[in-house]
Amino acid sequence: MKWIEFPDERLNVNGLPWFGENAPEVWRLPKRMKDSVSPEVWNLALQPSGGRIRFSTDATSVAIRVRYPNLDGMDNMHKVGQMGFDLYVDGVYWSSVFPSEEANVEGLFYAEVSSKLRNVCIYMPLYHPVQILDIGVNDEANIWEPGPFSVRKPVAFYGTSITQGGCASRSGMSYQAILGRELLLDYVNLGFSGNGKGERELALATAEVDASCYVLDFGLNNQTPGEVEAVYGRFLDVLLDARPTIPIICVTPIYCSAERFDQKKRELNEGIRQVIRDAVRDRSAESERIGVVEGPRLIGPEDSDGLVDGVHPNDLGFQKIADGLGHAIFEVLKMVR
Repeated sequence: MKWIEFPDERLNVNGLPWFGENAPEVWRLPKRMKDSVSPEVWNLALQPSGGRIRFSTDATSVAIRVRYPNLDGMDNMHKVGQMGFDLYVDGVYWSSVFPSEEANVEGLFYAEVSSKLRNVCIYMPLYHPVQILDIGVNDEANIWEPGPFSVRKPVAFYGTSITQGGCASRSGMSYQAILGRELLLDYVNLGFSGNGKGERELALATAEVDASCYVLDFGLNNQTPGEVEAVYGRFLDVLLDARPTIPIICVTPIYCSAERFDQKKRELNEGIRQVIRDAVRDRSAESERIGVVEGPRLIGPEDSDGLVDGVHPNDLGFQKIADGLGHAIFEVLKMVR
């Protein structure tokens, strides 16, 4: 086995637009923003959800070495989904590497397979900081550029814990990862669990991403429709001013199971949905490139088996979101099958 120290020009890093500033750290915001966002947002930005390492290779073995600062985790999400690395080959899942009891991990994705050209994608953890040390391949292996995406620029997502990937079973099962494979799209994940509140600093950061499309999937981390109204239009205006030609998709909150029996929760969520609709309507005269995707059409009352804790999607739920949003993105980007 030969070990390639990370980062290396042979290993493409996707989904981390500020990697050039942060390398070797796989952070989701530039280090210059540490003091301009809340400590909660910054700590979540250290979790590399959406980050991927891509390359083509004829390797018969592929491995990884990583280091975790700690192994603390959440109760409603499996360790593999929080901390694991997924390896996909030619768009198909092969295996995962994740920690058990040791913070330093050397894991083998596969070994002693036939030598032929393969496109490899390694998905980084959704919900845990990590340092990537090395990528390993067998001694005789060659490494080349990975295959191209169908669209040159990534789709940038800003939102909440659902956007970040909670509660997927693996890092390759967030809705962005799924639709990325289905449409061969690059993407950037700016979901911040419990902290997707639409602050101006995050709007400016999102606008920094040179994207083909922006998807805004936030609202529920604000406590009331009034709080959402105070930030949502402003967030849209930042994107409209900074990126006047790039389409924006605004997603209203998906259904949560409490809406079935709790009238106050139903009214709260519907109030937030209406704020988003109104913000888009108020700007439709300026730009026809803003649209709304209704969250309950992605996951609705008939899809409650797609939820883990009544709120966050499981893999079934993320597949449903990917299918619905993927269709919207396909249409907005005028992609061709």
